[in-house]
Amino acid sequence: MTTLPTEGVVRAFLARDRLRPIETLPWIALAVTYFAFPEGLPLGSQIIVMILFAMSMDILAGYTGIVTLGHAAFYGAGAYTVGILSATGRVQDPVAGLIIGGIVSAALGALAGSLMLRTRGLALLILSLALLLMLQQTANQLSSWTGGSDGLQGMTLSAVLGSFSFGFDGRVMFVYASGVLFVCWTLVRILVITPFGRSLVGIRENPTRMAAIGVNVRGREIAAFTISAGLAGIAGGLSAQVDQFVSLNALSFELSGGVLVILVLGGLGRLYGAFIGAPIYLIAQDALAKDNPIYWHFWLGLMLILVVLFAKGGILGLIDAIRMRWCTARGDRT
Repeated sequence: MTTLPTEGVVRAFLARDRLRPIETLPWIALAVTYFAFPEGLPLGSQIIVMILFAMSMDILAGYTGIVTLGHAAFYGAGAYTVGILSATGRVQDPVAGLIIGGIVSAALGALAGSLMLRTRGLALLILSLALLLMLQQTANQLSSWTGGSDGLQGMTLSAVLGSFSFGFDGRVMFVYASGVLFVCWTLVRILVITPFGRSLVGIRENPTRMAAIGVNVRGREIAAFTISAGLAGIAGGLSAQVDQFVSLNALSFELSGGVLVILVLGGLGRLYGAFIGAPIYLIAQDALAKDNPIYWHFWLGLMLILVVLFAKGGILGLIDAIRMRWCTARGDRT
């Protein structure tokens, strides 16, 4: 029986995109953290939140080539949505809250994307920053709902699946956050290997050529913007559930800049850059802030400079370069 060329192409794609054993490492690391470092579970939950947030930004900056300075707007929208619903007793189920938070942020992303993506470059950066500042000021003014500068408190969450209550030791929360991350990672991984995901990379590399072959570039950019915003909203909602508190920092420029730093450290457009960058960033931040609470930004900045200058493509890019040199050296010896 003759194999059709299209079947061969499909098989090639499946072979290239199949799960590899090395992709189990993040999940093994989470399991090891749970059993071996119980005192570090609260920080581990925060790292999971930032991995999820960075993953959402990677869809825009890494795969589509759209860089913004206001991505925390969608993170904060999800955080406040989940926080308000929980604090007012309207929705206390954690999973339902995350879904609603993601939908609200996705809707905001669709609206913002349809307007902001008419521009490019500096104008897009300014518009995204303006959106963030507007939402932050709105949250500050609506203090009866958001708590204003004092933050939103009084959140109450029901047991996960009706059986697992959140305790003070953070174990259930860590497992719950890990489960949310796994579901979102699975969906993003499927997304980036689909034709839609491939087209986003093509738009990043050459939008003019993609438009010439019939791709609706603006429509796909808005779709990517919406998906990214929805995922950021889930990350923000998860943060609200982890901390049982939402502050104006969820809508801060510092948070938007921090998630870009995480992706630069780990590697843009590599799916696993968030898994590398977020732990390094947050653990370094925690350690440096304890040893030098005033000047820790200096050492964090120095680390970022070294990565940008000597590790093109982030830490994952550096690992790839070392692996290629090692393989080349082996080939020369043989």
